[in-house]
Amino acid sequence: MKIPPLFPLSRSSLMPFPPPSLPSLTSLISLPSLISLPSLSSLPSRISLPPLSSLPGPASLSVPRPPFFPLTPVLTGLLRHLGRVPLLRFPVPLLRASVLDLAILTGHLALYPAGIIQERRATPLPPETRRLPAEGRARPPVVLIHGFVDNRSVFVLLRRSLARHGWPYLISLNYSPLTCDIRSAAELLGREIEEICARTGHGRVDVVGHSLGGLIARYYVQRLSGDSRIRTLVTLGTPHEGTAAVPLANAHPVVRQMRPGSPVIEELRLPAPGCRTHFVSFWSDHDQLMAPVETARIAHPDLPARNVRVSGLGHLALPVHPAVATGIRQALEADLVPDGSAVVA
Repeated sequence: MKIPPLFPLSRSSLMPFPPPSLPSLTSLISLPSLISLPSLSSLPSRISLPPLSSLPGPASLSVPRPPFFPLTPVLTGLLRHLGRVPLLRFPVPLLRASVLDLAILTGHLALYPAGIIQERRATPLPPETRRLPAEGRARPPVVLIHGFVDNRSVFVLLRRSLARHGWPYLISLNYSPLTCDIRSAAELLGREIEEICARTGHGRVDVVGHSLGGLIARYYVQRLSGDSRIRTLVTLGTPHEGTAAVPLANAHPVVRQMRPGSPVIEELRLPAPGCRTHFVSFWSDHDQLMAPVETARIAHPDLPARNVRVSGLGHLALPVHPAVATGIRQALEADLVPDGSAVVA
């Protein structure tokens, strides 16, 4: 069965409109040109620009101004100043010492909580106990005194080195971080040393002080007659002449006492004839907290002192570096006879 288409298609339905008639080629040639270009001869040989005086000046230009902020003048002046400041060039040894100090500080912060509590001590012997003579049988006790806002944990490596080389009595003292007076700390040190002598049976001790700890021990020796108890005083990065570093720390009274020209520093410059304590000062030419670095040297004419220069170490590396520990052992052994007894001057 043949089904008719739904929409019958025819030629007329496929092309409902007649095809457009295209112009012939002859008619296109006869059309007028659409664009008329001028000839080269009609172009001007020179272009005349208006004079510069006729151009609008800077005052007449309307440039939108940036929004104003309260810190805009400050930042503008700071950037202008930084543009005139040359780049700082740090010497390689100083940079190396600073990186070493930073690594030591990181490790020290991990040990710091363990050193907050005062170390346990043996019970003192009763007064009626018969004591054996200390001379000829053992080295004198070594008292370790830490620096400002520090504790006894800074001497962990030095204490281990001394113990391995035969020092049996090693005492690390903690003084309060709230200490506000070097004189009071020196008096407290004197009482501690008297108790150590009574407990160990030794008449004199050796002292190793780091930074402020060395200054406290020196004040005890010079101003409180501590030379009768301290045989050798070793100082590590101690500001014997005062330091001008970290001026923002002047809010603390102890820091002000460590400044050049302070009453405590002037007291330590007073004459000290007949001092029986031997001094050994280790100072570093890259100590960031000693300004100037030579302030860690002892220059008193009445004190028997020896200054040892350490190169390439920062302030925090002095009590932990093996080379400094070797120098400390040599300093403590300098006044000992071969059997281990101390030579009392």
